[in-house]
Amino acid sequence: MTEIDARLREDVHHLGTLLGQTIQAHLGADFLQRIERIRLGAKQGRKQDAAAHDELLAALQDLPDQQLLPVCRAFNQFLNLANIAEQHHRIRRRRADEPLAFEMRCVSELLSRLLSEGFSAGQIMQQINTLDIELVLTAHPTEVTRRTLIQKYDAIAEALARGDHDDLTEAEREAVRQDLARLISEAWHTDEIRRQRPTPVDEAKWGFAVIEHSLWQALPQFLRSFDADTFAATGEHLDLRAAPVRIASWMGGDRDGNPNVTAPITREVLLLGRWMAADLYLRDVDSLANQLSMHAATEALLALAGGAAEPYRAVLKQLKLRLLATRDWAKAALSEEVAPDEAVLQSLEDLRDPLEACYHSLVKLGMRRIAHGPLLDTLRRVNAFGLGLVKLDIRQDAGRHADVFAELTEYLQLGNYAEWDEEARCRFLLQELHSRRPLLPAHWQPSAEVAEVLATCRVVANQPQLTLGSYVISMASHPSDVLAVKLLLKETGVQWPMRVAPLFETLADLEYAADAIDRLLSLEDYRALVGDEQEVMIGYSDSAKDAGTLAAGWAQYRAQEALVKVCQQHGVHLRLFHGRGGTVGRGGAPAHMAILSQPPGSVQGQLRVTEQGEMIRFKFGLPGIAIQSLQLYASAVLEASLLPPPAPEPAWRELVQRLADRSVEVYRGVVREEPQFVEYFRQATPEQELARLPLGSRPAKRRSQGGIETLRAIPWIFAWTQTRLMLPAWLGAGQALQEALDAGDGPVLQDMMAGWPFFLARVEMLEMVLSKADAGISRFYEQRLASADLWPLGERLRAALQQAAEVILELRGTDVLLAHNPALSESVAVRNPYTDPLHLLQAELMARTRAQGDRIDPDLERALLVTVAGIAAGMRNTG
Repeated sequence: MTEIDARLREDVHHLGTLLGQTIQAHLGADFLQRIERIRLGAKQGRKQDAAAHDELLAALQDLPDQQLLPVCRAFNQFLNLANIAEQHHRIRRRRADEPLAFEMRCVSELLSRLLSEGFSAGQIMQQINTLDIELVLTAHPTEVTRRTLIQKYDAIAEALARGDHDDLTEAEREAVRQDLARLISEAWHTDEIRRQRPTPVDEAKWGFAVIEHSLWQALPQFLRSFDADTFAATGEHLDLRAAPVRIASWMGGDRDGNPNVTAPITREVLLLGRWMAADLYLRDVDSLANQLSMHAATEALLALAGGAAEPYRAVLKQLKLRLLATRDWAKAALSEEVAPDEAVLQSLEDLRDPLEACYHSLVKLGMRRIAHGPLLDTLRRVNAFGLGLVKLDIRQDAGRHADVFAELTEYLQLGNYAEWDEEARCRFLLQELHSRRPLLPAHWQPSAEVAEVLATCRVVANQPQLTLGSYVISMASHPSDVLAVKLLLKETGVQWPMRVAPLFETLADLEYAADAIDRLLSLEDYRALVGDEQEVMIGYSDSAKDAGTLAAGWAQYRAQEALVKVCQQHGVHLRLFHGRGGTVGRGGAPAHMAILSQPPGSVQGQLRVTEQGEMIRFKFGLPGIAIQSLQLYASAVLEASLLPPPAPEPAWRELVQRLADRSVEVYRGVVREEPQFVEYFRQATPEQELARLPLGSRPAKRRSQGGIETLRAIPWIFAWTQTRLMLPAWLGAGQALQEALDAGDGPVLQDMMAGWPFFLARVEMLEMVLSKADAGISRFYEQRLASADLWPLGERLRAALQQAAEVILELRGTDVLLAHNPALSESVAVRNPYTDPLHLLQAELMARTRAQGDRIDPDLERALLVTVAGIAAGMRNTG
């Protein structure tokens, strides 16, 4: 049994008691006693108490329909409070005898190690000042909690922090208790789940809220700490314009398979970003104007201030007027087309130059301490968040671009682009890219689908360059896919070189990725267009869904190796973009470990990576947690750049290839070839229910018809996580590893774990997900929901799960999973008594709603959605 830290246990108990008091006041003592019996039954069941487990099942199955929703809400709220307590525990005040958490010492320890390895201060600083980490926030249907409730949870965390002092008076402690009781009561009486499917704009606003309430504070605080560690190690400060971390987004720009993301939606999201950025900067500038009351200034600043007696305030007042004009214009432009006047900020220099002028004046006149206060924080925000708060990426399927040129070439009577071979397509696209005449006829009336693609490109053309990130091409496979986007952007008026990133997703795509980029870079006319950098996105979700995580992980590794080699041969800088999810089944892993397990030469001071779904809140939702996450990212990218891992031994590569080949054979043998598998998936998991619930703006399937192959990676993973079988994350890997051990490869596997970070990361990720799997819960779903003829398949899958757990234990040399990671083991243990009842309630609700056919009781469906949210909160990385 994992021993939970006493302070964390106390916080969980305290918050749970306050919630219990709220529930009792609302629904009575009898109802609270029922909740407590269910919780204790789940806790005893975890101790292998069969009688307690049976009593728990009976209690849940006897619940009348009208009590299911409040019972589900109770356990959902308990789980969210446990999450808050754990997050607070990670950032709580340390006692004098407690060591700093690894997250807070990782940078300083790395810098010391770099110096001991022989790197000079200059070499280290050169790498630090050019660090380029871009976190791309993406909206996915695993974050189902309303923003209103998230804000209340944040306030609860703040109250816990206020109470985390030994020297508080009793009155002060009572004030904290009262605040917690009130906030928990507010949360209980707030509808925690949105009633309608969110729009893409709703999702974008949720992302902006994470920035406003957390990252806006966290990022400059992280940079203060980073700068202090850097100065202590090297004697040098960060460059004034250094921006080691920037934020980008797909929310409102990702239209791949989402018909709800249109050109007007993208324009609206971009304008909302401009509006919110201007508003946040206005708050900073108002505060700075109050602080910078000094009169001594350089000639340069006095000239900007027009000779004013308080020059800093005068310069900031001018900037404030421009920010007000920008905010007012963005607000007005949401309702109608309004051209920005000359006062509206249109470049980063417009925003940064007045602030830098104030900074340089203060430093030159000996007021460095003032310059390095809130003014420097604001400058660092400008470097990181720019004019639009986030850089918005655009994503579209390659086939949609090909459709544009198929219609266009037919209209122009040039033939049919869709029927041309790759050479003919490239020749046509390159010729037009270098042509000075327009290609798009003024009076051409294309289909609605083609018009939408063109309208999106025109939205891009009408934005400042720094408000947009990359144009990502899904299902890219040929050089013409990239050239097509380049030509579309040119023809619609984009005047600047927007990065165009082909996304390689499936196993076959990954195998072919380096060849496709080699062919693209071999086109001399293309190099003249793009210069010496090429961005490539590696897809983790679809490759894992296609082949299983072990084979997909090895394919991703090999693809990156090959891409690095190809770009080096062409003298081009490779910018890799990692499309990771939150789960192991979608490429998820602790960021530090994931970065350090990348192939040597693939990081090079730069990392672009998606942050998805509920993981955004868990990693960046509170400023203290966000600072820790940013420290981990910065230290890992710096380490991977200067101390890259060694290349694997040939024997290791050969063995991993055999493991990958065998694992994909086993995985596809079940997912594609087992005749009962699709029916088992549909009956024994909430796949049907997830497609119906208002979990995100994007449809669950790319196409309305079809089976597993059409299902998106997120609901595919989400469904298995809800039932705790976690199948996509381990299927195939366990059997492949067991066969390798049986064949006498154990010593080689041990060498690989000791000397190859990539392989160790695979093993640790498997161990993490297996620690969260639960065969008993999976069996309960199956026996409550699936027809008896499917039960033997379920038993075979659980036997494979057991095999995977046993092989990982053998490789790790322990008797219990997560023995090497007590913090994660503690995290899982603190949630199980609240998660277990939700699983059983969910299965019961699924049985009852399925029995109702098309006329489902809305309260039961609501209760079902609450269980989905609660289990997602309990599992932490569901999507």
